[in-house]
Amino acid sequence: MADVETDGWTRAREAALLIRSVREAGQLALSLFRTELKNWIKGASSPVSEADIAVNDLLEARLRAATPDYGWLSEESADDATRLGKHLAWIVDPIDGTRAYLAGREDWCVSVALVEEASPVLAAVYAPASEEFFFAARGQGATRNDLAVHATSGTNLDFARMAGPKPLVQRLALTAEEITLHPRIGSLALRLCRVAQGELDVAFAGGQSHDWDLAAANLIVQEADGRMTALSGDAIKYNRREVGHGVLVAAGRDRHARIVEHFRSRPLP
Repeated sequence: MADVETDGWTRAREAALLIRSVREAGQLALSLFRTELKNWIKGASSPVSEADIAVNDLLEARLRAATPDYGWLSEESADDATRLGKHLAWIVDPIDGTRAYLAGREDWCVSVALVEEASPVLAAVYAPASEEFFFAARGQGATRNDLAVHATSGTNLDFARMAGPKPLVQRLALTAEEITLHPRIGSLALRLCRVAQGELDVAFAGGQSHDWDLAAANLIVQEADGRMTALSGDAIKYNRREVGHGVLVAAGRDRHARIVEHFRSRPLP
């Protein structure tokens, strides 16, 4: 790990803090998994449970206490606008895939990134139910359980190796015949990490995602020789005033370029 100085910390120390905190948070979430939990709906339709709050509180205690000068943006914390003036900020999803978590499925994770000037520099995505820990540091590659991962190469489009909203993926098809996609993955962060590890060729986010769903997985895909952008090919920026994002695509570099070109010539309505 490069020993980069960042406001009194080093990147290696930040990485160690991140890994330690996310592992602890994942184990807390796992201890509450498949138990009776209070849960409710926030906003229009987003589920949240007492486990989400407990994991958020743990991460905030570990990360914010150690780095009080860093910004903080979490799905389960009130937004603090002071983050916008921070050079470094933690972006956190305590449990990504809460619906899957509450349903007793294993496709959920804890997702945390450290962002520097709108771009992620450290990332951890931990799926404790399946014992998978993804990690990336900018410029140093991505790993799953400490083994290097790589997005698949090539430009062919195999729909069985794609995940995302079917009406969107259908627009890649050259014919009107029915297509079969990879089974749905409840956590968007985990869906994107499946591209980084080569289990999926392509993953889409359908246009209702937020910084906390994306930042960690974005760096992991990037460091696994993939690309993740808007359908236009524009880079995704984090820790801005507006934290919502439109339709996004992640894939190996050549396949990603083919898909972006396809949607540039056939834009969404």
